[in-house]
Amino acid sequence: MSEFELPSLLLESVQDDDDADLIARGFATVGRRTWIEHLPGIIDELSARWSLTVGRPFQPGGVASWVAKARNDNGDHLVLKVGWRHEEALHEADALRVWNGNGAVRLVDSVTTTDSCALLIEECDPGTALSAALPPLQRDEVIAELLQRLWIEPAAPHPFRPLSSMCDLWADEFDLKLQDAPSHGLDPGITAAGIELLRTLPSTADRHVLLCTDLHAENILAAAREPWLVIDPKPYLGDPAYDPIQYLLDASDRLTADPESFVGRMAALLDLDRDRLRLWLFARCVQESLDSPELIAVAEQLAP
Repeated sequence: MSEFELPSLLLESVQDDDDADLIARGFATVGRRTWIEHLPGIIDELSARWSLTVGRPFQPGGVASWVAKARNDNGDHLVLKVGWRHEEALHEADALRVWNGNGAVRLVDSVTTTDSCALLIEECDPGTALSAALPPLQRDEVIAELLQRLWIEPAAPHPFRPLSSMCDLWADEFDLKLQDAPSHGLDPGITAAGIELLRTLPSTADRHVLLCTDLHAENILAAAREPWLVIDPKPYLGDPAYDPIQYLLDASDRLTADPESFVGRMAALLDLDRDRLRLWLFARCVQESLDSPELIAVAEQLAP
């Protein structure tokens, strides 16, 4: 392993690894530490399978995948992404296959094993992240344009899980965490209302589309084929009003300064019901408040 380069964030992720709990609950087959030990062999096998010459991994990378530029025998500019197989890693390849390059990176091939999800995708060139390329108001417009293209209704049968499954999981996890932090600073009534909305909003949607669920300005890259392409979706099927939420949460300065205006702008750009988007943001702020106390004030401002 000393000669095999790991992304720094992936390496850090195993220093305080709590994957045993995920395995016990059925959300992973092996822990990250075991998977990382097998990574050199996995990448060698994939390189042979797809006739690849693979470069160094992108740094600092992520906490659950190894990603690097690659070239095949035809000289095509590609990216190899090898992910630790866990709950969030499921169905990324399926979503990219359904979108077929329309607003998202194009999938060349994929393979899933008991412990890995490997994707071979087109390379984004120059690959600059939206967060580094445009000012905030222009980012809003790019995000809105891409989401409206990605919100399609996949033909049945399809593998995508309902948004409610993720929201129920997060609500259950919040309830468990709250037992260890009963006085975390948010009014109990507001807390209960937010978690109840997290559980109930998915079932009240009048439209169910394929969602990214983790789309933010770091997951949109400048490309040659299109100006901007989405990477790293965590797809679920559900309410389109949910999908801008991660972008709102990641723009923390704007969110804490004026959440109402931010919600109004994104709702208008996306042609979404403003009140529904506001409720989703409120629910997620409550759910995230245990780990991000700065969201307590935002939740209080958005509380219905």
